[in-house]
Amino acid sequence: MELTGKKAIVTGASKGIGLATVKALLEAGVQVAGWSRSKPDIGHENFHFFSCNVGKYEEVESALRQTRAALGDDISILVNNAGLGYQGGIDEMPLEEWHQMFDVNVHGLFYCTRLLVPLMRPLGESHIINISSIAGTNALETMSGYCATKHAVNAISHSLFKELRNDGIKVTNIMPGSVQTNFFDKIDSITAHDHMMSPADIAGSIMYVLGTSSNYLPADLEVRPLKPKG
Repeated sequence: MELTGKKAIVTGASKGIGLATVKALLEAGVQVAGWSRSKPDIGHENFHFFSCNVGKYEEVESALRQTRAALGDDISILVNNAGLGYQGGIDEMPLEEWHQMFDVNVHGLFYCTRLLVPLMRPLGESHIINISSIAGTNALETMSGYCATKHAVNAISHSLFKELRNDGIKVTNIMPGSVQTNFFDKIDSITAHDHMMSPADIAGSIMYVLGTSSNYLPADLEVRPLKPKG
């Protein structure tokens, strides 16, 4: 896809992978709508912020209405990045945390995709990128809820790429290993460190995938730090 002049939505845009992706897209000449609960510190004429908790359907509907008013209907890129994780034994996990992970990581992806696909179909060339995790294929103890949500993201992505490919809509599932972000603020057993991948690394992978030729579909992309312990 030729990116200059294209229009994109990035969820979870306020920090980490989302923020790095927004910056990379802007640098490539893309108009970007950032959806997140808090506003990122970006002052760019092609960046538009809309407050949104993707786990709430009515907020996704509102953010899309505002985005269409600002950018128009020809939105050809959706990066479903918003996500969170909590750690806890199955008999200790608070119900609120379990539900929040599914609301944001799974339901939020569904809400955003459900509403964007009808706008993408007439364009002939669009791309949906879902940020999953290696936790979606490699289970971790005391992370059953988070792993389950990322297994769901993988399954949704694999179904969607088959469902939408004949509409010219690519669906790519990116599964990073450990990335140095605020994700680990809620995980007691792991502390973010410099041997993890950087958010810019993942943003670079996203930009590579978006730039592929029209008949080339990277359906799954697994990325890991080369030396996670240094």
